[in-house]
Parts: sequence; structure tokens; C-alpha cells
Amino acid sequence: MDFITLLLVIIAAMLAGMEGVLDQFQFHQPIVACTLIGLATGNVEMGILLGGSLQFIAVGWMNIGAAIAPDAAMASVASAILVTYHGASIQEGIALAIPLAVAGQVLTMFVRTITVALSHGADRQAEKGSIFGVEMYHYSALLLQGLRITIPAIIILSVPPQLVTDALNSIPDWLTGGLAVGGGMIVAVGYAMVINMMATPILWLFFALGFALAAVSELNLIAMGIIGVVAALLYIHLAPQFNQGGGGGGNASGNDPLDDILNDY
Repeated sequence: MDFITLLLVIIAAMLAGMEGVLDQFQFHQPIVACTLIGLATGNVEMGILLGGSLQFIAVGWMNIGAAIAPDAAMASVASAILVTYHGASIQEGIALAIPLAVAGQVLTMFVRTITVALSHGADRQAEKGSIFGVEMYHYSALLLQGLRITIPAIIILSVPPQLVTDALNSIPDWLTGGLAVGGGMIVAVGYAMVINMMATPILWLFFALGFALAAVSELNLIAMGIIGVVAALLYIHLAPQFNQGGGGGGNASGNDPLDDILNDY
């Protein structure tokens, strides 16, 4: 392991760990984190393939209230190191991602417990009127979130490849296959959660249309995406709540309702 690889993995792991609580740049998402680890280890193709597979699993992982979701950052970084650096297969990486996510969930709960004390420290700095002190406490809490991914990543990266290979080979096929099947079931649950949040009577029509179009084998994902965008734009243009002009001639002011929506952003 050369120093450049170690440094790049540390940077990617730190970004993934911190984004697990920030959610601003999405570095903790599998498709991003696995790709970054693949770039760091010189095996970007396997990183992208693994990240794409894990992204389907993690699509329904979200924190709801006080419930903490499985840790996508830990699952992404650790499994990506195993696949892109230690030579594990994509299936093995997916199978190991689930228990790794649970382990990361325990770690993030532990770190968040520690940050409670840091929050009280920030409160004391605020009472003193020290903006710098408050910022330092916040940065310290954020650093702990990054270290909870970085330290395990360094440990996994430092393990001799032969030891990792022997450990992976010792995993029975029934366990690997079972975890892979379980991961596939989580994909369905994740999509069900997303659909449940956005479902309205009119949108179910597009849901049924998507199933019908998916049966057309000549259409690839790019074609399906184009059809989805066109359907969404048509819905926005024709829906009464977006088109107040009446009479089928557009709105009274002559403005395109889609332009009004885009201007809001």
C-alpha cells in the first residue's frame, strides 16, 4: 500500500463520514463513496459497479425521528475497499455491506452520544459570546463523524490481502447467497418507502405506465429516463394547478407555467 492510496482513501472516508450527518454534498451515498474509493485504489470500474448496486439497497435508508438508519457510509467505504483493493467480488461486497451498515449504525450512535457533551460545551461558549468556541465544538463533532469511517477504513486497508481472501473464502455460500437475497429484498422495501411518500392518485397512472413500458425489451434505461422526463413535463404543463389560464390556450398572462416553476428555483 503506497502513501498516495492511503491518503486518498482517508480523504474519501472522511468526506463520507462527515456527509453522513451533513447530507449536503451526498459523499456518503454508495454511488459516490464507492466511486471515490475506486479512484483512490485505482479500480474505478469495480467501484462504480459496486456503488450502483449498493445505491439500490440504500435508497430507502433514512433517519426518521429518533430512529437511525443503517450507515450507508460505512457500508460503501468498507465494502468498496474489499472489492477494489483486496479483490473481493461484487456479490461478496454486496453481501458484506449489510452487516457493515449495521456496524456503522452502532458506531454513529456511539459518536452521537459523545456529541451530546460537545453540544453542552458549545452552549457554554455561546453564553460567553465566543463564536469561535462554538465553531470549534461543531467542527470537533464533525471530525468525530469522519473518524468513525476513516479509522475502520484504514484498518481494512492495512489488513494483508491474503488474510482478507482467506476470510472471504471461508464464508459459506449459503450465508453469502442469503445476504445477497436479503439485500435484494431491501431494494424493494426502499422503493416502496419512497413511493409511499410521493404517491398520489394521479401519479399511480405513471407508475402503471412505467411497468408497461418496462416490458418493452427494446427500451433501455436511457430511453425510459427520457420518457419519464417527457411525461413529467407534460403533466406540469397540462395539470390545472400549474395552468390557470383555462380555455386550453394557456394562462391569461401568456406565460409558460413551466417557466414560472423554474424561475422559483
